[in-house]
Amino acid sequence: MSRVAVVTGAGSGMGLAISQHLAARGDRVALLDLNGAAVEEAAQRLRDGGAEAIACQVDVSDRSAVLAAIETARRELGPIEIMVTSAGIEAFVDFLDISPEDWDKMMAVNLTGTFHCLQAVVPDMLAGGWGRIVTISSSSAQSGTKRMASYVASKGGVIALTKALAIEYAAHGITVNTIPPGFIETPMMHRPIDSGELPPMKDLLTRAPMGRSGTSEDIAAACTFLCSEEAGYITGQQINVNGGWYL
Repeated sequence: MSRVAVVTGAGSGMGLAISQHLAARGDRVALLDLNGAAVEEAAQRLRDGGAEAIACQVDVSDRSAVLAAIETARRELGPIEIMVTSAGIEAFVDFLDISPEDWDKMMAVNLTGTFHCLQAVVPDMLAGGWGRIVTISSSSAQSGTKRMASYVASKGGVIALTKALAIEYAAHGITVNTIPPGFIETPMMHRPIDSGELPPMKDLLTRAPMGRSGTSEDIAAACTFLCSEEAGYITGQQINVNGGWYL
């Protein structure tokens, strides 16, 4: 059965892979991303493959922009049944050097942006008596990571929000789960390695029992299952797609 899905951060990395997986199974997908060119290219590739997909350039921290994008998706594809929040930013800064402005920006994108997106789509799910929400959080919020206090706090909030909504909407046919990725090969992960903020790849992999980093496809496969009919009795869970990563 074809569903209507919205995926944020869909221009690259995990969000792109999730969009591709959902489209491949026949879902109609609205791809949202701050990078308008990247997300339009991604949506066009899906359309070239026969999928029904649209692109919206949106800053998830801008509530009015989020509401406008969701309304576009609703008008062109139908009521929203699946929401995956993959958009996010990160920063490596000593705790005492985090400015209030940088703290607010991190929360605005990672946590408040998730809030905006979910509040925009839950009414559709309530009306339809069915919904699947998957938030992308972070293993850093489970273990803590130095020089990432604002990021860790924002993603910890995403985990807590996920659990709260799972309880609130469990009786309405809506499941709400989070995937805290471990060490995943994405452009966002490579930037701090290249800049020296994180150790070299070979050192990071000593914490990975499988001896490899994860891929966006690994995240997308788990997310697609959580968005399925078969996952209807799974809610409020942290699905740790991390290859046994030591937290």
